[in-house]
Amino acid sequence: MPRDLILGTAGHIDHGKTSLVRALTGIDCDRLPEEKARGITIDIGFAHLDLGPFRLGIVDVPGHERFIKNMLAGATGMDLAMLVVAADDSVMPQTREHLEILRLLGLKHGVVVLTKADLVDDTTREVVVLEIQELIKGTFLEQAPIVATSARSGTGIEELKAALLGACERVEAKQSAEPFRLAVDRAFVSQGHGTVVTGTVSAGAIAVGDELDWHKGHGAVESVRVRALHNHGRPVDDVRRGQRAAINLAGVPIEEVARGQVLATTSYLVPSKVLTVRLRALADSPRAIRHRLPTRLHIGTAEVMATTSVLDLDQIDPGKWAIAQLFLAEPVAAVWGQPFVLRDSSAEHTLGGGQVLQPVATKLRRRHLASLERVEQLWADDPAIRAAAAGWFAGFDGFKADDLTRTAGIGPDALGETLARLIAGGKIVELVLPHARRLLMQADRVAELETRILDVLSGFHAENPLATNHERGKVLSRLDYVGDEALLQAVTDRLIKRKAAVGDARRVAQADFKPKLSANQRKLKDRIVEDHRAAGFQPPEPQSYVNHTGGNLAALKDIFEVACAEGHLVRVTNDIYLHADADAEMRRAVAQRLRAGPGATVAEIRDLLGTSRKYAVPFCEYLDQIRVTKREGDLRLSADVTANQ
Repeated sequence: MPRDLILGTAGHIDHGKTSLVRALTGIDCDRLPEEKARGITIDIGFAHLDLGPFRLGIVDVPGHERFIKNMLAGATGMDLAMLVVAADDSVMPQTREHLEILRLLGLKHGVVVLTKADLVDDTTREVVVLEIQELIKGTFLEQAPIVATSARSGTGIEELKAALLGACERVEAKQSAEPFRLAVDRAFVSQGHGTVVTGTVSAGAIAVGDELDWHKGHGAVESVRVRALHNHGRPVDDVRRGQRAAINLAGVPIEEVARGQVLATTSYLVPSKVLTVRLRALADSPRAIRHRLPTRLHIGTAEVMATTSVLDLDQIDPGKWAIAQLFLAEPVAAVWGQPFVLRDSSAEHTLGGGQVLQPVATKLRRRHLASLERVEQLWADDPAIRAAAAGWFAGFDGFKADDLTRTAGIGPDALGETLARLIAGGKIVELVLPHARRLLMQADRVAELETRILDVLSGFHAENPLATNHERGKVLSRLDYVGDEALLQAVTDRLIKRKAAVGDARRVAQADFKPKLSANQRKLKDRIVEDHRAAGFQPPEPQSYVNHTGGNLAALKDIFEVACAEGHLVRVTNDIYLHADADAEMRRAVAQRLRAGPGATVAEIRDLLGTSRKYAVPFCEYLDQIRVTKREGDLRLSADVTANQ
């Protein structure tokens, strides 16, 4: 199967781009009546060319300076370019601007075509070639062939096809497993079929019947179904990256469709009014890109007014790179690494461009070194570094593995290995939430939450120096955090698991916390412990000590809990405590008695322990809870025996 690529034209008005495409393909890209009447290209046009192992979708763009925004819409998704220079006109303003735009869009391959070569003599042709070589020096076209052609006579057309084939062979293959994405560049109504939108497939693939997200603009997203597909005028079952696609959408009114909208895999893209970007000012720009400059953002096929915030400088001088944020008049749906171009607010000059680093961003502080370092990591060659940085910016909300395709440019084929490396290295933490929901979070963010939980616990311990632990809900409710409580519970479980905290599903404490008793409180605690040791299985009631705490039952309860935390007492119920030695003796005696016989009643256990029914019933229920015994009717059986039956 031929490999599909998108070839775009570029060059000054009236340099013969459309005639050249017609000579190559036999297709006239000028479809509008005014284009045919005036003899100039106003909007983007489309053709196709088979080159054996490659099938090119050709996008012909207008060269007039008034239609740069249409040129930019057509340039989205290009794999290689054909820079056109007329031999009788040489390098002109839009030749330079189009070349700069191609550079900003990240193109790496292409050819240069000298058109109208039959209209000049050899000497003139040689001079123009020298001027072209000077123009492309230092650009991605520096080593590209310069092919002389004449669309009128057909001279050089076969040589151009050979040069295009060579350029195609150098284009790196991209993943086809990525989610689908297409920026709409045209829409029309097909009689009997309804609304059809066209565009270049930037990533992924779709088939007839698929459901897609339709990003309608202003942040609105609607689900739509693919009714039918065409590629260069022929019906197909599916389309994929590198192809031109005409998509018949079911139930979509034509008046709601506009250039700049995006179709994408369900739940893949997230519209945002703030983008963080790498931004380069054009080398020959007449002015710098200053902080807070009003601009026009061209991304995909969309054009949106923006305010440029330069994060690490006061302005970006011509030819220089910087980190910036773009604050948009309306949301756009973008992905990591997506190229863009900035023009001035009056749409007269191209100022610069670059790549998206954060397709969904929040405002960052200017000159904040920690944030800038994280942003710079989003452009690292190592996908693991990009993933960790994207995870940090996801904050306490965490992220799903699939998010990294959009936020860090990591294709599905590399996701598993990248995440495994990060989790093994402790850079990413996987948290298990209720209903087996799993959430990924950058390790520094988890550590930050853990510190905040421990700090709140420290405050609770300071306020209640005798309380050995505290209710989880109360602790977490005091946290300066608005988010998923299930996440906080999972982080608390992690603190307990790694012994930074102690507790259970209901209560929690710092692992190193020790209740602080005054001298009188410690003396009372020691007396309580000795009284319970002497009382055996008929322990005193806690209220009998209330006079020693000035009638403060809460303070008395705390002293009992301290005795439990220190291992001297065991809580049977909220009002009954046993000395630890008595608890151990009770477990031993009851277990031995049950192993010797078929079971025991409450009365028999009462007599065995030499206590009263007041204590025997709660003792038996306590033994059930700690799985020494198991109740069956009126009998208690050994839990070990019943487990083995």
